[in-house]
Amino acid sequence: MTKDPWEDTNILDDVDFHDDDAAEFRSLMDAGDDDADDSASDATIPGNILKGCIVEITKDHVVVDVGLKSEGLVPIEEFSDPEDIILDGEVEVFLDQAEDENGQIVLSREKAERLRQWEHILETCEEGSIVTGCITRRVKGGLMVDIGMEAFLPGSQIDNKRIKNLDDYIGKTFEFKILKINIERKNVVVSRRELLEAERISKKAELLETIKEGDTREGVVKNITDFGVFLDLDGIDGLLHITDMTWKRIKHPSEMVELGEKLEVMILSVDREKGRVALGLKQKESNPWDEIEQRYPPGTRVRGKIVNLLPYGAFIEIEPGIEGLIHVSEMSWVKNVTDPSEVVTKGEEVDAVVLSVQKEEGKISLGIKQTEHNPWDEVENKYPVGTPVSAEIRSLTNYGAFVALEPGIDGLIHISDLSWIKKVSHPSEMLNKGDQVEAQILSVDKESKKITLGIKQLTKNPWETIEATMPVGSLVRGIISKTTAFGAFVELDNGLEGLIHVTELSDQAFGKVEDVVSKGDDVTAKVIRLDPEHKKIALSIKEFLIGESDVDYDDIVVTTPGQGEEDFSEGYSEEENEERDED
Repeated sequence: MTKDPWEDTNILDDVDFHDDDAAEFRSLMDAGDDDADDSASDATIPGNILKGCIVEITKDHVVVDVGLKSEGLVPIEEFSDPEDIILDGEVEVFLDQAEDENGQIVLSREKAERLRQWEHILETCEEGSIVTGCITRRVKGGLMVDIGMEAFLPGSQIDNKRIKNLDDYIGKTFEFKILKINIERKNVVVSRRELLEAERISKKAELLETIKEGDTREGVVKNITDFGVFLDLDGIDGLLHITDMTWKRIKHPSEMVELGEKLEVMILSVDREKGRVALGLKQKESNPWDEIEQRYPPGTRVRGKIVNLLPYGAFIEIEPGIEGLIHVSEMSWVKNVTDPSEVVTKGEEVDAVVLSVQKEEGKISLGIKQTEHNPWDEVENKYPVGTPVSAEIRSLTNYGAFVALEPGIDGLIHISDLSWIKKVSHPSEMLNKGDQVEAQILSVDKESKKITLGIKQLTKNPWETIEATMPVGSLVRGIISKTTAFGAFVELDNGLEGLIHVTELSDQAFGKVEDVVSKGDDVTAKVIRLDPEHKKIALSIKEFLIGESDVDYDDIVVTTPGQGEEDFSEGYSEEENEERDED
């Protein structure tokens, strides 16, 4: 505070007054001593607002006379309205200092305006009042708003939705609700969120009263989830479920919409108690499945794009919202398809034929192979039963060999049809993959796509003529193929096998079979019994030896090795077969 210029000074001592004038002045001074002291005291107290007169305007300052011992300078930029700067015009200023280090009073137009604004806020507003303001700048924890004075807008009170960037709000004007007025600190806290929430609640109540099923409304996408999309219908949120977005299949809602996108949707249902609204997008269009059976009867040829591949087949879109399944079994006449990617690729356009339509289940079954010629259509004419063919061994299994007759036409030679006389435990004993073999067509099943063939059928069954070619009493030659406790098996020259029982090995006494014959021995024996039905030949060396003196070796039966039944052990006892199979 500056010293009162009147203090300790008797102005009358220094001024030459006439007696009358002096008396009048003293009376005025005496009368106004108290008021003058108060006025002088108020005018020199920093923090007060003073009225002054603009006495000079320079480039950078406005010179204001506020009635003190010196004039004050106010920076010209503190005048928010240039029209307020008028020479000899009256202006309110804030007294910052009565005297600085240079003896100059310090004035502020800006602080005067803010103080008047604060006074206005206190006079006209209270907590809960609605004010309009412009967001001016960003500060820690929120934003500052000019509502006539600066007020603080906390970050949590800016909006009722998630904010990505606070800077997007700077320079924008909104309405705010005054949350708190702190008189001591001269600050105000405001909220925009409370107004938005109140507006939303009001709009929601109004919408719930007026909205009805079948209405169309515009909404903004505010959230995207795996199961659907939430839209802001200007006051109420609605759920657009993924199944109601489109008639076609989609994996995720983000394939169709983006955050912030505007959509026109149909109201499907309204739950006024819970405040829930179900929305639909696809319902704005006609259901493409309504006349599906008339548009795509079985046999219709269609063209579409492969949109998805699964282990069991491929989905093809034949029109928007309409997809059909091509099962792997319907992809090729000639290949056993186990993976759809062997035939088609995602995004490829293909031709197909409608096989069936299940409207209620929303399913269409399609086939690709039906667009091509089926080689099985003529298989019965090309491969009649009994036809001899030449084929390549394509693969071997435990039960037989698959052969390729032509592209797409395979047949099976069962293990039982490989030989009349040899017991085959695996096809690899007689065949190799890639071999070219001669065989005979045994059966054709066009519907099941099966053809069976046989190799042994190309030759006669030796057991059918055994009684004529190897009658009882005839002599035969062969090689001992195996010895057992009950006798010895002999592989004959014609490929058949006979058994010499232990009692028929010799006309002399012996201890065991190996004392008479060994594996690999070349022997001659007499046929003593035939059983074609069970494929059994009984031989005797003893009978041959007894009558050896009368033998005419020209009468020994020698047959051309042939091929016979695959299980030539049939007809022997179980014990005999087990012994024979030990090797």
